[in-house]
Parts: sequence; structure tokens; C-alpha cells
Amino acid sequence: MKEKEKKTEPKKTRYTDEELEEFKQIILEKLNKAKADLKLLTEAYTNHSENDTNDTSPTFKVLEEGQQVLSKEENSRLAARQTRFINNLENALIRIENKTYGICRVTGKLISKERLRAVPHATLSIDAKLAQAKPKIMN
Repeated sequence: MKEKEKKTEPKKTRYTDEELEEFKQIILEKLNKAKADLKLLTEAYTNHSENDTNDTSPTFKVLEEGQQVLSKEENSRLAARQTRFINNLENALIRIENKTYGICRVTGKLISKERLRAVPHATLSIDAKLAQAKPKIMN
């Protein structure tokens, strides 16, 4: 009879404090790296660390200047993407503090640990993400 009782234990509705702490450490590591990457990207498109001859070079190097503009635009886009990633990680930290981290916002079920380790800012379970992507694929 006790074996049956064990099998019918209620499903977990949230991660334990120890599990949340593990995820918090993963997020903090990713957050530190993301902020360092953002700093490099920002410096790359704002020329703060540029040690070249822009002030003395002739202005007829149109192709080189065009390439510089494209590189700056690309770095700017990458920086914007990195900023969104940082915001998502910071929001995940808030969810950890609220003890709502790891709960799918569509199904209300726990997101798998494997998914959260790979994508620590995830708010959708694999099932919810796949269901979300199906209508886009069919159109």
C-alpha cells in the first residue's frame, strides 16, 4: 500500500530553494558574460577604444568608410540583441526571487531542468514552445 502512496504523490509545482539557487548561479554567470560582451559591442560601434588615424586619414577612402558604417550598424544590432538577453536574464532572477522561476507561462507546468540549464531565461516549456511554433510553420 505504501508503494502506491508514493506513486500518487502530488506533482511538483515549483522548484526547491536549492534548485532555484543552482539556476541563480547559472544565470549570474551568463549575466556577467553578457554584460562584458555588451560592453565590447558598445565600444566597437561608438569608437571609444578606437586607436586609428581617423583624424589624419584622407576622406576619399569611401569603400573603407562604408564597411566601417556597416560594421557599426551590425555591432549596434548585436548590442540591442544582447541588451534584450540581459533583460531576460534579469527578469529570470526576479522570478527566482518570487519563486515562480521555471513555471511555464502557458501550461503552468514546470519547465524541464535540462531546458532551463540550456536556456535559463526560458518562460515556455518545450511543449508550449512547439505549439506556439506550429501555426507559424503551417502558414
